[in-house]
Amino acid sequence: MRIGILTGGGDVPGLNACIRSITLSALDLGWEVVGCKRGWNGLLALDTADSASRAQHLVALDRQAVRGIDRVGGTMLHTSRTDPRTVKEGDRTGDVLAKLKALGIDVLCTMGGDGTLRFSAHLSEQGFPVISIPKTMDNDVFGTDYCIGFSTAVSRSVEAINALRTTAASHERLAVVELFGRRSGETALLSGFLAQVDRTLISEVPVDLDRLSPLLIADKQSNPENYAICVVSEGASLSGQAAGEEISKPAINRNTLGIGRQIARELEKRTGFGTIVQELAYLMRSGTPDAMDRMVGFAFGALAVQLIKVGHTGRMIALSGGNYTHVPIDTLLSGTKVVDVAALYDIEHFRASLLKVQDMPMFLY
Repeated sequence: MRIGILTGGGDVPGLNACIRSITLSALDLGWEVVGCKRGWNGLLALDTADSASRAQHLVALDRQAVRGIDRVGGTMLHTSRTDPRTVKEGDRTGDVLAKLKALGIDVLCTMGGDGTLRFSAHLSEQGFPVISIPKTMDNDVFGTDYCIGFSTAVSRSVEAINALRTTAASHERLAVVELFGRRSGETALLSGFLAQVDRTLISEVPVDLDRLSPLLIADKQSNPENYAICVVSEGASLSGQAAGEEISKPAINRNTLGIGRQIARELEKRTGFGTIVQELAYLMRSGTPDAMDRMVGFAFGALAVQLIKVGHTGRMIALSGGNYTHVPIDTLLSGTKVVDVAALYDIEHFRASLLKVQDMPMFLY
């Protein structure tokens, strides 16, 4: 049995733990493991007949290759944001399938977010054996309660928000902290709650500045240190503005004014207070994984190999209600994962609202 591993989309801490887990579990069964570097883009660029190309785009994964990688963030296989169906040459699904066959790969394990896993489901539909593993710091893959990278992103964000308090207090300003989360505000919601910020703005609820401004004025004035902090998802929108309008994803276009700066400018006009704007961006996904993401990475990888062992492919590894499980690989195509606003968010006061805790999973999905 020859297993292929591929990572796509944005990097997150915990991917290397998963790669190590798959590799060691497979080696224990006497299988061979090959890493496909740079995601789908690497496979498209690979010339299977050329030794130099194989050396550039493939790596043999043995015990030495994965030694200690679980302690390191990012992905040792590197990554790209490519969907082989939408490249300029047209749909290259056939090329991917031909190269996997030429490499003698029996089953492919893919780790990624929505884009990577959508193409994984497409490959599975074509008849190729695939196991997909969800990772995204936004935690927005439909079909699983948890994605690798989410816990570390929240931990990083809480630490940075609390560190910013000393500067906000010193200058007696309103601090606006923008976090990644284009389609789902879950990362901002949980980070804002755990850091106990004054207000949190999420992607799912348009921001009414006429209501937000007086709340932040009151927050600042009631604070003995005369500052207030507001956290905002990058995918948030102003009332009357379409979600995502005038907002660019940093990885694609950095020239457009982000929602955090838009809100800060409006707050300065409406309140007369100075602001501090901090876009955490890639710092949320950088560095060492926390204990949760290492644990989930190890468990997801082990479960993937256990499924392959019994011939059960075409599945996506998942967490549901705190339990490790797996669902059909195309499950993510059937819905959108966003914050349950009615249960978890106070629209009037722009804050997390824990209306129901009993029987909820640990992360309050």
